[in-house]
Amino acid sequence: MIVGDLHRLFRILPDAEHAIELDPRHVTREGARHLAGLGVNRASLGVQDLDPAVQAQIGRIQPLEVVEAAVSALRSARIDGINLDLMYGLPGQTETSIRRTAMMASGLAPARMSLFGYAHVPWFKANQRLIDESALPGATQRRQLAAIARTTIDAFGYDAIGIDHFARPDDSLALAARDGRLRRNFQGYTTDRAMTLIGLGLSSIGRTPAGYVQNATDMSAWESAITAGRPAIVKGLRLTADDRLRAAVIEQILCSFKADLAGLRAAHGVDVDYFDQSLARLAPLADFGSVEVSRDRVAITHSPHELARVVASAFDAYLGTGAGGGSGRAPGIARHSVAT
Repeated sequence: MIVGDLHRLFRILPDAEHAIELDPRHVTREGARHLAGLGVNRASLGVQDLDPAVQAQIGRIQPLEVVEAAVSALRSARIDGINLDLMYGLPGQTETSIRRTAMMASGLAPARMSLFGYAHVPWFKANQRLIDESALPGATQRRQLAAIARTTIDAFGYDAIGIDHFARPDDSLALAARDGRLRRNFQGYTTDRAMTLIGLGLSSIGRTPAGYVQNATDMSAWESAITAGRPAIVKGLRLTADDRLRAAVIEQILCSFKADLAGLRAAHGVDVDYFDQSLARLAPLADFGSVEVSRDRVAITHSPHELARVVASAFDAYLGTGAGGGSGRAPGIARHSVAT
């Protein structure tokens, strides 16, 4: 019904990407054929970890055979754009277990893979209160787990994309990264250059050139608005000129581990000292030799996957008292960001 309405209301191009997120435990051959008939050509499977002990700790039992069957079902329906989501920092993970998970996942030859760090935020996600915090890896071990997973995936011939994605060399994401066309929005890395993203459904977030909007998170409020023929939007954020400039800097850092500050300043018409406060925050990393810093350019020279978010955060006005204000929103955002 939803797909039919989208095709009725919008002109969907023949080569459009139609992606869906799936739980591998619920993928069947019949279901995959149905999705293909709707035009789905990309699917992302939430794998997390393939070690039985880790799966038991997070309450998600899905042996390798289940994931293999899901991948096979999708491919049999000619849905070949398959992504597997992996995680590091899960309770009970070891260097051996995450290496084995990365090997098994890579062995399934998906078009893309992602490697996300587990964020323990029980104040935000109530189900995480069931996880034994004493079994969570510490900061040093998390870095080791991430490095092992990345090295293992690299060995299977995947191109590293930004801070947490991998793609086969012939995949559109890898091609965009090599050509300098890679983009990143609040949903992750993409080849899409559109400035508008329309969010449909409960709690969804949308983006327009003017700013961000979010739909109601309460089901009854969302249903009431839709039934009355009104948008279910309950809040929004209008972007300022400073927001747009800083977003451009952050996007460059997260996509290519460097930022052309001189070019961005010229494009946005700001003074040469505009980023001085942000650059001052990077002084410790520059002194350590991990980042090259000047008024015209910032480049991460050491451990870019680990440092990219840290470097980018120096330009985020909402994570402190930097240019652009917004410090009133910083405490809650910062708490979640530190956990991530």
